[in-house]
Amino acid sequence: MKINKDKNFERELPSGYKQLLHINAKDAKFGIIFNLISLLVLAVVLAVAIFSLSFKGYTFGEVFSLDLPNLLIAYLVFFLSIFSYIILHELVHGVAYKSLTGEKLTFGLSWSCAFCGVPNIFTYRKTAIIAIVAPFAVFTILLIPTIIALYFVSPLYYLIFAFVFGLHFGGCSGDLYLLILLLIKYKDNTTLMRDTGPEQFIYVKTKES
Repeated sequence: MKINKDKNFERELPSGYKQLLHINAKDAKFGIIFNLISLLVLAVVLAVAIFSLSFKGYTFGEVFSLDLPNLLIAYLVFFLSIFSYIILHELVHGVAYKSLTGEKLTFGLSWSCAFCGVPNIFTYRKTAIIAIVAPFAVFTILLIPTIIALYFVSPLYYLIFAFVFGLHFGGCSGDLYLLILLLIKYKDNTTLMRDTGPEQFIYVKTKES
């Protein structure tokens, strides 16, 4: 089924709209708060994962009691998984935006976050919601079964992917914050969003227009 992409966005902000929200991930206060939230979520996920291993009789030290070659491989998997996740998270945002708009994407990295955006257009609310939620949905669906399976196979790799899941869940805090705003506060489907990557601008149609 062919998507009519032109209905998903505007190239110029239509008359009668006003900006009601500006989110800037490069802003020090915003960046610090959401990175602290991310770290807190990560810590909770890891605490639950470590505690769950106690039911199988493992101590934290026993989990890492491997010979040097296998331990080095585990560390390599750990760092590659984190690096790959960060890249793939933004690529999923990009695939969603590209599929729905066909417009030019921008990718980047700031002190507070990695990002993907479509800075030259104004996307409608439904399009914005799909693009925002896509990485959270995709990686939650992929990681949860992986973690459950690894719990019964390898305590070390279970912890590694629990860490990746915690990074994923915490790292999506900014996306989820924006998603909640669009679902609860800005419910009109005429709402537009301009997403430059690190910044999001929300525009709503005024009653007079």
